[in-house]
Amino acid sequence: MLAMLHAGLGTFAIIHARLERISQIAVWLGGAALLAAAVMVTADVLSRKIFNVTMSGSDEYSGYVFSATTTWAYSYCLLHRSNVRIDALYNLLPRTVTGVLDVIGLGMLLYFMSIMTYYAFVSFNNSWIYDSVSITTLGTPQWIPQLFWVAGLSLFFITLVFVVIYALLALALRNWDLVARIAGVPSIAETVEEETHGVDVMTQDSREP
Repeated sequence: MLAMLHAGLGTFAIIHARLERISQIAVWLGGAALLAAAVMVTADVLSRKIFNVTMSGSDEYSGYVFSATTTWAYSYCLLHRSNVRIDALYNLLPRTVTGVLDVIGLGMLLYFMSIMTYYAFVSFNNSWIYDSVSITTLGTPQWIPQLFWVAGLSLFFITLVFVVIYALLALALRNWDLVARIAGVPSIAETVEEETHGVDVMTQDSREP
């Protein structure tokens, strides 16, 4: 049994890397959408100030973009362990205890997200069936922005299910290093390395002739 579990770690590592790549693409798309929304709002403000003309719907659409792109970043934050956690007591506990707590925390998050994702689908389905529209002058069909919102939540839920299973596998093998890399709080060294990785590469490249 243990041999089979150890053999499965390689497959899980490959899936983890692919999900990380997908989540990175989702973050890029979300960032591009936010940038486009910012440009639209800026153009609206300038047109009001200079030409006294307003671009109807810029505030409404920017709200849709913000709510949707936020969910598209969830899976990236999960895989990079970027979610905010209070770790004052956590850092004082043994690795075996923190490993168990990490898995319990993932399980609680999965329970919460299962409820949230379910009701997100319910809301989207109702908007689709009843052809709900916004109460603004644009009358935007609500299923359109909700589709992107639900897509982000679905990606996060699928990623979360995988991470929970992966962490449980590592916990069963008592591989505390792997549990920490999957679900633990990043160490100071890991945080510094991630934040300065791009700077180091640029600095090295800039010194080359």
